[in-house]
Amino acid sequence: MLRTDSLEVYGLQPVSFEVAGGECLAVQGPSGSGKTVLLRALADLDPVAGRIFLDGTERNALSGPEWRKRVRYAAAEPGWWGETPREHFAQGEGLDELVTALGLRVAQLDQSIALLSTGERQRMALARAIIDGPCVLLLDEPTGALDAKATAQAERVIKRQLKKGHAVILVSHDPGQVKRLAGRKLTIRGGRVRVSRA
Repeated sequence: MLRTDSLEVYGLQPVSFEVAGGECLAVQGPSGSGKTVLLRALADLDPVAGRIFLDGTERNALSGPEWRKRVRYAAAEPGWWGETPREHFAQGEGLDELVTALGLRVAQLDQSIALLSTGERQRMALARAIIDGPCVLLLDEPTGALDAKATAQAERVIKRQLKKGHAVILVSHDPGQVKRLAGRKLTIRGGRVRVSRA
């Protein structure tokens, strides 16, 4: 379970909520309302006040890299540092199956990233976030560049993570996607945060 206690994220009132294993919490709000800032805070990418716990362990008890192994952030516009996607995966077990489930070809793992479309890069980034089984996935518009077929494939993969007991916090502007994946939603508006049923 991921739990926040009076987390002070820039531009937002103190935030307290929890997400259980196997649960998807959607985050919604207008552009610029603080959705991405919240996810980055949960991943310990930006300094913030307040407390975050994962299964009872406080964020400050772990190093940043160790926390991010367990609480994984996938940006809406993923960054790449190697020439090919394969260079970004620490392990290969289950990788071919995961890539195929996302509608990609295994051979694309060894292609230049520059030759992949925006949607293909987005799906590769989703695979990169999932492959080593983090406890919590923080997904920022993971299907924003995908067509309906690819979106359905990505959602099936996300549902599989939920069935494995992982928690997902999902930023999405798609009300249909929120209904398909999330049980609750966290709405940000005017700096105020409200949690309700999806």
